[in-house]
Amino acid sequence: MLLRPLVRKTFLNHFYHEIQDQKLDETHSRINLHILKIANNKFDINPLFRELSNSMITFCLSKKEYQQYVDQQRFGELNIAAQEKFRDYQSNEGEFGELLLYCFLETHLEAPKLLTKMNLKTSHNDYVKGADGIHLLQVDNNEFQIVFGESKMYQTLRGGINKAFESINSFLNHSKNNVEYELQLINSHLAQEIVDDQTYDQLKKIIFPSAKEDVIQTNHAFGIFVGFNLKITNEMKKLSNTEYQKQIRQLVSEQVKKEFKHIDGLVDKYDLYGYSFYIYCIPFVKIEDVRKAAIKRLKGEVS
Repeated sequence: MLLRPLVRKTFLNHFYHEIQDQKLDETHSRINLHILKIANNKFDINPLFRELSNSMITFCLSKKEYQQYVDQQRFGELNIAAQEKFRDYQSNEGEFGELLLYCFLETHLEAPKLLTKMNLKTSHNDYVKGADGIHLLQVDNNEFQIVFGESKMYQTLRGGINKAFESINSFLNHSKNNVEYELQLINSHLAQEIVDDQTYDQLKKIIFPSAKEDVIQTNHAFGIFVGFNLKITNEMKKLSNTEYQKQIRQLVSEQVKKEFKHIDGLVDKYDLYGYSFYIYCIPFVKIEDVRKAAIKRLKGEVS
C-alpha cells in the first residue's frame, strides 16, 4: 500500500454494523448502516467525540504538517492547529459529517486520504467548494479508484440521500468546481501528503494514468455519508435496555433497506452507472443538537 490510513480502527468499535456492504442489484453501490452503541436507552455519543478528537488532527492537517509537529515534539499544538480549522458551531452545518465520512473511508473502506478541504483553509471561516475530501482506493494490483467525498446531515434519510446525489450530479457537470478542478488540486497539493519522492512519483502515475502504458486503470467513485434524524417515541423510551436496543436497530435497518431501490433510481436519474458509490448512514436523535455539540467538543469549547 502506497499510502496508509491514519485513522485508528478503534473508530469502528463505537458502532453496531447493522448493514454491511450491501450491494444493490442494478448499480455499483454498497450500503453500510452504522448505529452508535446504545447504553441506557440512548446513543452513547461521548466516547465517539473523544475518538474524533484524535481523528480530526489528520483530517485537518496535511501529513507533512502533522509530521513536522511530531518531529518537533509540539504535541500540545497539534490539537490546537486542528481545532482552529473548524468553523463556529452556529454556522457549521457540514464539518462534523465530513469528519465522520473521512473516518469511514479511512477505516472501513481502507482508502487513505489524498486531500481534505480542511487542509486548504487559511481561516476557520473559509468555505471551500467541491468534494468534501478525496481518497485513494486500491481495488486490485493495478486498479484504483479516486473516491470523492460527499456528506449530508439531514432531518430525513431520503432527503439526505437526495441532496447527496444532487450535489454529485452538480459536481460532475459544473463548469468550474468539477472533477478536473479537484484533480488539479490534488496535483498541486500532493507533495504535502507524501513524505518520499518514490511514493510521490508512483501516486502521480496512478492519479494521472497514461493511456499509452495501458497498465494502471484509475476510475472515479464517490463516498457518501448521510446522517439523519431518528424520532424516539415515549413508549420506546420506557422499554427495557435490551428491548430498546433491539427495536432501534430493527427500526433503522428497515428504514435504510427501504431506500435501496430509491438509490438505484437516483443513479438512473442522473446517469451515473459508470461510478461506484460507497454509502454510509448513521441515525442521530436530535441531529441539530448533536451537530452543534460535536463542533463545540472538537473546537475545545466544552470539556
